[in-house]
Amino acid sequence: MKYTIALLSVCIAFMHIHAQPVKKIWSPGGDIHVVVRFDTSLTYSVHYKDRLLLAPSVIDMELLNEAGLSSKLNRPRIQTRQVKDVIVSPVPEKRKNIPDQFNELTLKFSNAFAVIFRVYNDGVAYRILTAFKDSIIVKNEIVQFNFADNHLLYFPEVVKREHQDIFHTSFEEPYQVKPLDSITGDQLAFTPVLVAPSQLPKIAITDADIEDYPGMFITGTSSVSLRGKFAPYPAVEDTAKGEYSQLYVSKRAGYLARTAGTRQFPWRVVMIAPHDKDLPANDLVYRLASPSRVKDVSWIRPGKATDEWIITENIFNVPFKSGINTDTYKYYIDFARQFGFERIMMDAGWSNNNDLFKINPDINMGEIAAYAKSKGIALSMWTLAMTLDRQLESVLEQFNKWGVTFIMTDFIDRDDQKAVQLFYRIAEACARHKIMLMFHGAFKPAGFNRTFPHAVTREAVLGSEYNMWSRKASPEHNLLLPFIRMTAGPMDYEPGILDNATQQSFSHTPGALKVMTIGTRCQQLAMYVVYESPIQFFSGNPSQGLMEPAFMQLLGSIPTVWDTTIVLDARLGDYIITARKKEEDWYIGAMTDDTERAFEFPLDFLEEGAYTATICEDGINADRYPSDYNLYNVVLTGKDTLKIKMMPGGGYVVRLKKK
Repeated sequence: MKYTIALLSVCIAFMHIHAQPVKKIWSPGGDIHVVVRFDTSLTYSVHYKDRLLLAPSVIDMELLNEAGLSSKLNRPRIQTRQVKDVIVSPVPEKRKNIPDQFNELTLKFSNAFAVIFRVYNDGVAYRILTAFKDSIIVKNEIVQFNFADNHLLYFPEVVKREHQDIFHTSFEEPYQVKPLDSITGDQLAFTPVLVAPSQLPKIAITDADIEDYPGMFITGTSSVSLRGKFAPYPAVEDTAKGEYSQLYVSKRAGYLARTAGTRQFPWRVVMIAPHDKDLPANDLVYRLASPSRVKDVSWIRPGKATDEWIITENIFNVPFKSGINTDTYKYYIDFARQFGFERIMMDAGWSNNNDLFKINPDINMGEIAAYAKSKGIALSMWTLAMTLDRQLESVLEQFNKWGVTFIMTDFIDRDDQKAVQLFYRIAEACARHKIMLMFHGAFKPAGFNRTFPHAVTREAVLGSEYNMWSRKASPEHNLLLPFIRMTAGPMDYEPGILDNATQQSFSHTPGALKVMTIGTRCQQLAMYVVYESPIQFFSGNPSQGLMEPAFMQLLGSIPTVWDTTIVLDARLGDYIITARKKEEDWYIGAMTDDTERAFEFPLDFLEEGAYTATICEDGINADRYPSDYNLYNVVLTGKDTLKIKMMPGGGYVVRLKKK
């Protein structure tokens, strides 16, 4: 099945040049243009409405025992084309039909290197290509982002682990905000990062279509420039043994990758957002990714799931001892059935982490599988990545027998070449067994979810579980995620915690069985609309949820994939209001940081006719008791105006069902 529909024919022009070593290429709308120079070095600069966004920045690749990209830049063969396509997404986290319009410039050099530049209306990307007969060893890649002025940078800095090098990270850190010239070469950030000029569009930097090659980190230069940095190839891997054993690199080689000589390398991506609301709506990374390698996608079923991890199975008002046992999982199955969830997750502890065939003696998998099937609820399983890789085919066969439709695999914590190869190996195996997939302890999706639509979401985010042991998942942090992390693809934040607190009343105790969030109940609900993830987890306590059935019915009704998305209004780190459509119905979700806010806007984007609006808003006392909310129904049309008021750390949700 093809997922790309050509709207207009692709126009290609070939030229053999003998002119000045400079080329310009404009976006389809004409606001963005790139200037490419190729004389003693290959550089590119980016302009927005003739104002400089990126100063000339070097592109190069160094090979081991071979000439590099910059060894012969004269007299390239030049190819240009214009593309106007629509990508039809089988698992649409933003929109089903994705316009894919760009102008492209390709420089083919005589030394077996080429570079492709694409200019879109919302960003710029380039990638290196090689055409060597034999395999190559990439010693280094030069990636520069040179700015003309000292802008603010939003970046998640890697914290070095004891006994491991700086390239080991779970990709879960809070965002720091500092001037570009304060970031040194000793600091390392994982992408996306966001550059925020005061008078120019904001710029998100990341990479896309990462295959058989390390992912890109960002480091500073103590000036107004950023540099790409990559984890060297793992020469020696050892096992860090423990409850969650994982492979780590104890020795690295003096190069980045051993790879095929003829190939395309990952895209270097610069997203350009004249308005803050353009960032959460940007799906450039998805457009740049390789098309789907899964021919039949009919078995991919997005939806909601329960997960007991954050509340540590601490359910109550039950006639049995709660825990990782058969009765508890049957309770979760009943809960999922009642509120319209598609599946439950059996998280860490259902088996021995290091041997997935050694099942917890308190669990009867046959009984659980049969009960889930009788209720129409699918099973999902947590796995340790190192164990899954070792037992891959045999355990996927067992999962098929149990009716497991979705798995999570965890604790990879790397994105060097061998780690990236692991992601592809697991995704290909899951596709053969028709099992959906999510990675935790992993780098951002980078378009992987287009290439493998069953790899529906990924962690790579400081999410809800951090409420268990820290204050890091604050409303301020939550209001940065849609503008930065979400530009790289769907994210598994796992909202839905029903114990809600103010900044002053919030507390956390490691190992505690009662977990709360900073912010209101309505902000937790709004995350299901604002945050993108085709599998959304309810991480709260189902025993609390059963006491509030109307709230849970609304939560359970929110789709996880969307036909259309409109970001109505947004300001980086402060607030966001997102409207999404599924079939005839609309859902609006709003979130604010620790500041109380009110908005009013017309519903003129609605189709003609009346809608039954189910509204969940912060209660009048939510500033002191954040679990306070109002839930009520009204009738609205496109001629009406919606008034939104949010308390500090607050949220708002309205479901508009066509009458």
